[in-house]
Formats: sequence, structure tokens, C-alpha cells
Amino acid sequence: MGVEVHGDRASITLRGEGVSWIQVRWRGDLRAVRRYLGDHWERSYGDLEWRGEAPNRAMPWYFMAHDGAATHGYGVRTGAGAFVFWMADSEGISLWADVRSGGVPVELEDRTLHVADVVCREGQTGESAFAATRAFCRQMCPAPRLPKAPIYGTNDWNYAYGNNSAELIAGVSGLISELSPDPDNRPYSLIDEGWAIGPYNGTFGHGPWEGNPRFGDMGAFADRLKGLGVRPGIWFRPLTPLPDSPASWRLSRDESYLDPTIPEVKDHVTAHMRRFVEWGYEMVKHDFTTYDLLGRWGVEMGASPTKDGWRLHDSSQTNAEVLSDLYAVIREAAGEALLIGCNTVGHLAAGTHEIQRTGDDTSGRSWNRNRRMGVNTLAFRAAQHNAFFAVDPDIVAITKVIPWELNEQWLRLVAESGTALFVAVEPGVVEPKHREALQRALALAATPQTLGEPLDWMETLCPRRWRLLEKEVEFAWMGESGASPFAD
Repeated sequence: MGVEVHGDRASITLRGEGVSWIQVRWRGDLRAVRRYLGDHWERSYGDLEWRGEAPNRAMPWYFMAHDGAATHGYGVRTGAGAFVFWMADSEGISLWADVRSGGVPVELEDRTLHVADVVCREGQTGESAFAATRAFCRQMCPAPRLPKAPIYGTNDWNYAYGNNSAELIAGVSGLISELSPDPDNRPYSLIDEGWAIGPYNGTFGHGPWEGNPRFGDMGAFADRLKGLGVRPGIWFRPLTPLPDSPASWRLSRDESYLDPTIPEVKDHVTAHMRRFVEWGYEMVKHDFTTYDLLGRWGVEMGASPTKDGWRLHDSSQTNAEVLSDLYAVIREAAGEALLIGCNTVGHLAAGTHEIQRTGDDTSGRSWNRNRRMGVNTLAFRAAQHNAFFAVDPDIVAITKVIPWELNEQWLRLVAESGTALFVAVEPGVVEPKHREALQRALALAATPQTLGEPLDWMETLCPRRWRLLEKEVEFAWMGESGASPFAD
């Protein structure tokens, strides 16, 4: 292993065989640090927070350290060659790098692995912790791929949950188009799971990737959506096999998924992505690649993104390199279409994806989930917005179930935050009060806004006080019953 200093960064490299993990330790006196903030491996799960010293806490990719006077950043640049996390205590900091391929040591042979570029930023007295975090995110990602205009529109998942149809989506798309006044930056209509031929029955994302009888010709439907004044988008799960996919394409860890190190699997993904673009879709949301490859959700990973003992077809690449390579394949095939990554690793997707779903699902059925997942991810990952990619905190769902007095606040927060806004509107629910709020929110979301800043995020996982549109705003998230320990 080698560590070389190049100006404002330190490069970590590895040669040799039989290595699964690397640790680099910097000793120092951190007793002055009062609070630490870490990131997540992929999406967050309502659990991002500033905490006191927790020596065993694994903080993926980067962390911020606040000493009462300034906030300092320590991390690795985006596009690392390994899954990297940090640990911090009063006597120093440790970087750990998972250089496994599947669940075994990577087989480098004569190759030198560029593990990561370590960067740090000294905080400035007088800047807020949020401003420091945002500046450090920009430092970690020297070449983001950003959309040319703010991202907003509709996504059907949080009211349809896979039971969607062309008629259902066309109706909501027409409403969103009508309520979106900006003539230059038109809204997107993102068709989520449920459009393809494959069975739904509680399992997500199975092809064949052709329109089912509820949708018919997907190219013709893309044209129909454009005629309604919206930009068509489509959802795809790249690593699920088709009924006729050869057994040799399957992942050794779980044959329910495809192995992306196999060239024919990459060709399979490329062919589907190109067909979506040829049909006329201007945005593709791809999903589940981290779980399908590694077998764990981010919330389950801790210090180990996958279990030991299993092999990929090509063991010469680390898991981080495999995912980055897959993202590059998807990026090239997408052409000029925008990419949204969901269940993708943000630190690896930055630079190839314009948009990132940064938190676990919000809901059209449970307000508790919106408060827990949505508000938390927006507060603690907004600093990544237009530094890594455009941040999508997930859907604001207007349904019969979600109380409007709470949902109206969630809609306002996202719309005024400057991040991406997607709404799900259950047919038959919209009243004049909803139309008025939606029209205002869509108008705001269509144009660049000053990034919203959480003001009490060091004291809570669910910030109430925000600076939005240059004004301080306070929300009431809990409702009459407060949080539920049993809700999802």
C-alpha cells in the first residue's frame, strides 16, 4: 500500500494480492470536537444526524467535525476505487477501505489500484456548519454532471404503487402540465414500476421491458406525454434477468440477479437503455443496483457493504469499480437523457448522474415515513445539491390518506429548498386548495432558488427551523399523535 501527497490531497494506492481491507490512521487530538456528521453508503434512512464522539461509528465517504467555532471536513473524492468509511475518536481518525471483489480479496495481479484521494477542508470562523459542508462537497467532486435547469414534475409511485396505467398517468400529467406555468422548463412525468410486461405481484422490476396491456406501445405513449406538455421519463431495474437470460449471466451470490462484470450483461443493459431513449424518453430512473449486486440495503451495511465469501465473474475489480463501471455503461447508453439514480451509491454516481434519490422512499400512505425519511434526507444531504448532482429528496404525495395540514408543509419545504420536486397526485383528490399550493410549488421548482438551509439540524434528526427564500421558517412536523415507533 502507498500514500502519496499531491498538493491538497493524498492518494492511496494498493498493489498485491490477498487484501480485503485497508486501514490508514492519523493520530491527533480531537478532544475539542463537539459533534460529528457522517454520510450514508447509498440512500439515507431517516438516520443522518450530528452526534458526539462514537468511536465505533462507521461514517461512509466523508464526515464533518464541529468544534464550536468552525466545522472541518474529512473525506475522499467522488469516484473512489473502494468503499471507504471513516471512524473518529478523541485521539485520531481512521480511514477504512473495502477493496473486496464480491466477498473475496480483489485479484489485482500486476495492476495498481487507485483506492481513493483523501481531501480535507479547514473550517472558517463565522461560516455555518451547513455552508462548510456544502463547500466541502464541492471540493470532493471536481467534475459533477448537472442538469441544465431545475428538475421537477410528477412520479406515479406514491399513489399507484405499481398499479398504474397509461390513462392514469396521462390524466395526472395533464394536470401537472396545466399547473406548471414556465414555458421553457417543462415538468417531467416519470413512469415508475408497473409499466413493463413482467409480473408485479409484490416483487419489483421484472421484464421483459416492453409495455404491458395497460400501456401498449411505450414509444407512442412518450409522444402522447410530450403532447400534454410534459417530458417523459421511465423507470428500469437493470440487474434483474429476463425469463430467457442464460444461467451463465447470473450472480453467484444470488441467481435472482445479473452479474454486471459479464460483458454480455453490460450489452443487455446497454440495449435496454438505448431503446428507452429511442422511444423518446428524456429521463431514465434506474433502481436497485446496489442491493442487487451486494445483497444489502445501505441501512444494513454498517462497516461491511456485503457478506464474505462470494465471487463475481471477474474478480479483478473491486465492488466500487464494478458499480462505477456499470454507471458508466448506463451513462453512455443514455446519451443526452437525464439519469436519476435510486439505490445508487452517490459518491460513485457523482459525475455520471444528473440527479440522485438521496433518501429511502417517502409515502402516500404514511405521514410518519415522510417526516422520517423525507425531511431528514433533505436536511442532511441538501449540501450535496449541485455539488455532486441535483438532490431528489423523493416524492410529495397528495393522497386521501396523508393529512393536508402536514403535507402542505412538506410540499412547501421541498419547493422552496431549491432541490428537485416530484409530486404524486392521486386522481380525484385535488381540491382548489391543492391546486393553488401545487401551482405555487411547481412555479418555484421550475426556476433556480437559493438552497434551503436547516437551522436546528445539530439538535434534531427532523429539523423544524429552516432558512428558505432568504427567510426563516418554522414547521410543525409531528401532528396530533406525534411519531409512531411502529410505523415503517
